[in-house]
Amino acid sequence: MALGERYKTGELSPANANYDWDGYSDGSRYPAPTAEEMKITLSKGEVFPPIRSCDKGAYWKMKSYS
Repeated sequence: MALGERYKTGELSPANANYDWDGYSDGSRYPAPTAEEMKITLSKGEVFPPIRSCDKGAYWKMKSYS
């Protein structure tokens, strides 16, 4: 678990960290998530969420530890 590592919807967060949206798991980038959906904070063991506004799985990139 290093900064910049990528995680997918449904996986467990390896650390208490902040993550940025990094594309959809189907390879697309549209429609764009809402501004509120583009950044998340998870605790260790929490599940990476989908982008609810379009009901799509997502990739998340670790930005910083929280």
